[in-house]
Amino acid sequence: MGLRSGVWAGAALAASLAAAPAIAGTVLEQSLASPTLGRDYRFTVYLPDGYADSCLSYPVLYLLHGANGDEHDWLVKGKAESTLDSLIAEGAIAPMVVVMPGHKQMWWVDANAEKSQTVLMTELLPEVERRFRTIADRSGRLVAGLSAGGLAAARLSFERPDLFAAAGALSPAVYEPLPPATSSAMKDPPFQKDGKFDPETWQRLGWRILFDAYRAQPLVVPFYINSGDIDRFEIAYHAAVLFRDLHRHQPGKAVFRVVAGDHEWPVWASTLGDALKYLSGHASAPVESPPAACPPKK
Repeated sequence: MGLRSGVWAGAALAASLAAAPAIAGTVLEQSLASPTLGRDYRFTVYLPDGYADSCLSYPVLYLLHGANGDEHDWLVKGKAESTLDSLIAEGAIAPMVVVMPGHKQMWWVDANAEKSQTVLMTELLPEVERRFRTIADRSGRLVAGLSAGGLAAARLSFERPDLFAAAGALSPAVYEPLPPATSSAMKDPPFQKDGKFDPETWQRLGWRILFDAYRAQPLVVPFYINSGDIDRFEIAYHAAVLFRDLHRHQPGKAVFRVVAGDHEWPVWASTLGDALKYLSGHASAPVESPPAACPPKK
């Protein structure tokens, strides 16, 4: 009798779980009219399950692609939506809004091409905070990215630590003093001058030049850093240098993971969850929104 009851109870529980609605966020295709670019700027947004019916403001992560990516990379190749759904459902991270902008080959910098950092910081951030219920202060704002996006996460955090609660740099292209000959930085528009790669531009836009000012001010941005162990661009070494300097400055507020793999999507897709857990642990949980910002009651 006990065995039969246990079997029945297990089957009933499984059926109940199967019938329960899945925790699933919503992905939106968005754009803004950019005065800086003179054209539309596209981005995708992940809204956590329950966003439409809640009266909450959520932490927001700006998740940046690599040099040759676009606003769909993290969703299609990085499995960001399913990773977020699972971690939120498990309670491993707080529900969050994730913004994935697209700006191919621009490296998120203002250099010898389009002003990618200006668009990101002065157009996208305020527009996201206008359109969506996000926590519009440092405690609820995160930034992370892969490769060129990882370099950008470091640069933006060192330049504006007042804006970000934590940062993630996955296989970051933090090359010093120059990128390897095989890096796309050698041919991408921001670092071209007179038809060829310009070392001065690269060094002027590196993370090192911002780091002294970052160390001189009181705010600390916790950092998650990783790399594949056989990264073809030797990023495991360069990322270790970034981690060393961060660890010396802010011990206990930076972590470094070396995982199996090359400079490739299996590394980033498989470690995104680890990065999200770290970032979420340093951000505000969702908070009540002002009544005027809440969706109408049904």
